[in-house]
Amino acid sequence: MTYARPGGDDAAPNETHFGFSSVPLEEKQARVDDVFHKVASRYDVMNDFMSAGLHRVWKDVLVAMVHPTPGRPFNHLDVAGGTGDVAFRVARAGGPATHVTVLDINGDMLAVGRERAEKLGIQGLDFVEANAEALPFPDKTFDAYTIAFGIRNVPRIELALKEAYRVLKRGGRFLCLEFSPVDTPVLDRLYEAYSFTAIPAMGKAITGDGAPYRYLVESIRKFPEAETFRDMIADAGFKRASFTRLTGGIVAIHSGWEL
Repeated sequence: MTYARPGGDDAAPNETHFGFSSVPLEEKQARVDDVFHKVASRYDVMNDFMSAGLHRVWKDVLVAMVHPTPGRPFNHLDVAGGTGDVAFRVARAGGPATHVTVLDINGDMLAVGRERAEKLGIQGLDFVEANAEALPFPDKTFDAYTIAFGIRNVPRIELALKEAYRVLKRGGRFLCLEFSPVDTPVLDRLYEAYSFTAIPAMGKAITGDGAPYRYLVESIRKFPEAETFRDMIADAGFKRASFTRLTGGIVAIHSGWEL
């Protein structure tokens, strides 16, 4: 199947998008890392402010779709989940028989997650610093894979999707929570204005630097349409690729099965 390259089809083959800018493909990861180094300590606070707390509801819906069964062994991988927000929910939902591996390429984000897990007394977690494009796990290791608001920051999304498929057991589920272009009349204009004015200003007030949040807003605009991303998931090998829009289409939860 043919589809536009992630971030749009105006990038050269050896380039990708960093927000609205085109950069050499090999440079994007370092630039993304720098963004999250800057915001790690206030990342979850900013999520609350930016979404008016809705990110908590979206993550609850995501974890309900993971559906670990209490008392039954369940091995879960949460990618780009450094601060632990999704991982903690999965661990609590599944109970002691559930093991969650939190993977992130950014060590500062993982440090925040480890500290939070210790304070909250959450057990059954591993924190692994690694790249979503080259997961350090054997084939067919996990029962489920989640990635929340992280896939759009991966330079080679197709590779990350193939790796997700590789490490899932037969019957395993891929779930991705990600922002989606809003196409609802009136809401789309309000959301655009809020994103490009309020969010960077909020970021500057809370973290001292608005630039990382301008990048994050721009990266949302460059992410593929939900239908295109569904096709990318299917092309990686997943069956029953689908998506569910939430909150007027501001976000979507994408799903695929290793069958």
